[in-house]
Amino acid sequence: MRTKTLLLVAAVGAAGSLALNAQVYSVNAVGYVNVTVPAGQMACLCVPLDPGAANTVADLLPGVPEGTMVYTFDQASGFTINTYMFGEWSVPDQTLSPGQGFFLRNVGTEDLTITFVGEVPQGTLTIDLPAGFSLVGSKVPQAGAVSTDLGLPVEEGDMVYTFDPTAGYAISTFMFGAWSGGEPEVDVAEGFWVRKVNPVTWTREFSIQ
Repeated sequence: MRTKTLLLVAAVGAAGSLALNAQVYSVNAVGYVNVTVPAGQMACLCVPLDPGAANTVADLLPGVPEGTMVYTFDQASGFTINTYMFGEWSVPDQTLSPGQGFFLRNVGTEDLTITFVGEVPQGTLTIDLPAGFSLVGSKVPQAGAVSTDLGLPVEEGDMVYTFDPTAGYAISTFMFGAWSGGEPEVDVAEGFWVRKVNPVTWTREFSIQ
């Protein structure tokens, strides 16, 4: 999976005059992220930007090759498979949120480039991680080590599974205060599995200012 990121930062509008002629400004960062899924392979992805109301599979993944499949995971119900056939998704109103991991299978004969467009989430960002397996990703378009850079909370016995389209899974376990084989790293828009010993909320403060 290859990723290219471009963030376009825009200061949007003065919000009016207050006492002493002070001004309040809203600063939003918007842009896009391109992700390439190799032909005939599967990639583990997440939505790295907030697309607002345009967060359905039909909005986020238009015009993909016939037979393309999206796999999402829920602890209670397991996997859900959404297939693009005859020019539409089998579940077109299925939503994908920032921080939610999913698998995409490109059954086509050519590499598939997906463009995510939206606003960079800022402020206090949270993802609830139950005990057991979760399929997640960073809520913001940031690459790096899962704990050191992305703030994933870990404790003894926690595991992270990263997926490579050609090599398969790499499994890292947090034991004795360190990661087996080194701390796992992920790319922008890359999803991964977390296996938690105990439930926890993944919380981080993020700002581009």
